[in-house]
Amino acid sequence: MTQHIVVLKGGWSAEREVSLRSGAACAKALRNCGYQVTELDMQPDIAQQLAEIKPDVVFNALHGRIGEDGCVQGLLNIMNIPYTHSGVLASSLAMDKPMAKRIFAAEGIRVPAGKTLTLEQLLEGEPMK
Repeated sequence: MTQHIVVLKGGWSAEREVSLRSGAACAKALRNCGYQVTELDMQPDIAQQLAEIKPDVVFNALHGRIGEDGCVQGLLNIMNIPYTHSGVLASSLAMDKPMAKRIFAAEGIRVPAGKTLTLEQLLEGEPMK
């Protein structure tokens, strides 16, 4: 029996367009490998859609907020649907760049110097000074 894979793509982050393109390319590749594929443009009713489709696995082709920050991963965990991508904790920490750098540094991994600014500081002028 062929596995049924849902490819999540699109969504509403600023990276929607690249997610639509990469998701379509992933779906095409999966079909070429013989999988049954359903492409879903991420919408607020995604849990209902997934419950109706009952996929064997979700291929996460979402980019940016919701898709890469642990939110979708948490939903899929609750729904007991296997998925591609890092888990909730790794996804969440990776999206918080200052926190990720602190964790890496604490583990002895060299990280470049950086600066965290508020929006107001950024708008005041040259942030790299």
